[in-house]
Amino acid sequence: MNILEVEHLKLWDANRNKVIIHNSSFHLKQGSCLAIVGESGSGKSVTCRAIMRLNKAWIRQSGDILFKGENLNHLTEKEMRKRRGKNLCLILQNGMRAFDPSCVVGVHLKETLAEHFGWSKSETEQKMKKAMESVMLKDPLEIMNKYPHQLSGGMLQRVMIALAIVLEPDIIIADEPTTALDTISQYEVVEQFTKLRERWGCSMIFISHDLGVVKKVADDVLVMKDGVIVERGNIHAVFSEAKHEYTNYLVSTRLALSSRFKKIMGEEM
Repeated sequence: MNILEVEHLKLWDANRNKVIIHNSSFHLKQGSCLAIVGESGSGKSVTCRAIMRLNKAWIRQSGDILFKGENLNHLTEKEMRKRRGKNLCLILQNGMRAFDPSCVVGVHLKETLAEHFGWSKSETEQKMKKAMESVMLKDPLEIMNKYPHQLSGGMLQRVMIALAIVLEPDIIIADEPTTALDTISQYEVVEQFTKLRERWGCSMIFISHDLGVVKKVADDVLVMKDGVIVERGNIHAVFSEAKHEYTNYLVSTRLALSSRFKKIMGEEM
């Protein structure tokens, strides 16, 4: 069963009269993880912001985005706000952009949860504390009283994952969640996404240009180039038997980098 069906999605920049996404159709199965891969500017992030209806005002969209059969493109902004967070949760690549820099992070967490639940302040704090501890964040209450700039990128990512744990959304959309992190933090965040799926079987869209990360978390993959889906299918089939030359290029580049890294490490050890 598909929890999300995107049909004939078209996005264009009304200011420049330029098409960004030409005609994308894809679906997300209940409980599965769909990866969208491609180089910068391929259309990955703008596609996911279209699902959330969070693109800039001058980026227009047409087509159908069906979430559990409901067309998100037909909802008012007020109705859409109710879907964001509780049904569709977006985790951004840069944790700093997700939080108001003028407030401690706890304010953002409490306001988000207040939008969807009628919990008391102490109940909200307890649920966030438990979720933050589950993603290996020490001293959750202290973290909630810090400003975003006082926390590392890896910590902010884990705060957003903890918020998702409390919200229990139907779909998590992770937009390049490991890009701004060091290698150790990347590994920890990928582990948390894997545990999220194991914990309650949520559906996920995972955007990345890192094929190594994608192979760890995804079941299926879309390959995008210049606003067009050029290949799709099971993750292992696409990466081992790629039909499109662009997919072959991405895979071969990844293998070359991996081989080079191992060679350098071998020389240094």
